[in-house]
Amino acid sequence: MFESADFSIKPTLTGTRVVLRPFISEDLDAILTALRDPDVRRLTGSVHDDTTEITPEDPAETRRLRDWYATREAQPDRLDLAIVEVATARCVGEAVLNQWDPGNRSCNFRILIGPGGQGRGLGTEATRLIVGYGFETLGLHRISLEVYAFNPRARRSYEKAGFRPEGVLRESLRYGDRWIDATVMSILAREWAEHRGYPESAQPAGESGQAPRLQEVGDGGGDSGDGIGQVGRNREGGSPRRRHPVRR
Repeated sequence: MFESADFSIKPTLTGTRVVLRPFISEDLDAILTALRDPDVRRLTGSVHDDTTEITPEDPAETRRLRDWYATREAQPDRLDLAIVEVATARCVGEAVLNQWDPGNRSCNFRILIGPGGQGRGLGTEATRLIVGYGFETLGLHRISLEVYAFNPRARRSYEKAGFRPEGVLRESLRYGDRWIDATVMSILAREWAEHRGYPESAQPAGESGQAPRLQEVGDGGGDSGDGIGQVGRNREGGSPRRRHPVRR
């Protein structure tokens, strides 16, 4: 049995289409582009109507974001990894395990895929890689997320990786003149052990149901229909209080 999750190790996780690795400074431009994308902002609840203008880029905020990502490797209670597309070697987003609850061995999961990485199965594979690491290496018992009702593509991506809906946060977001529900989804360690990110409902015809094993490389620095990201929140832990398209 795992006594405690060791978040001090920041792994590189290698899949067929993506590699998850610690952030480098060159990744920030891609992350900033994703954070400012109108679809990402809407689907993750960072704006409240489709007329909200994106403010001009603020150099001070850019510096704060650079500082934020530069400290991700030093965090003892969370795992933040860049998603790099194998075919292009470019950062297309990020995958994060945060909100670590040691008593219950649980974490929140979030993922952000920018416009340049959507529609090619990159998000689904990235989800499987980091969720597998959470269960098989960190020893988590439960990983959860929230997704808005008007983001069915993201929900389908999570279902393909084995997440199950477990409840609805009714009318948790105001968007224009509508109120939008958010669905809470989770996956448990015993469920992962059964299908390893390939539940029967996500199996293409003719496949055996056996998932490829994770390839973990060192400790240093799919399917179509990727998830763009989860419900937006402010960052935790002393970082700049700005509402971003993802929970920090």
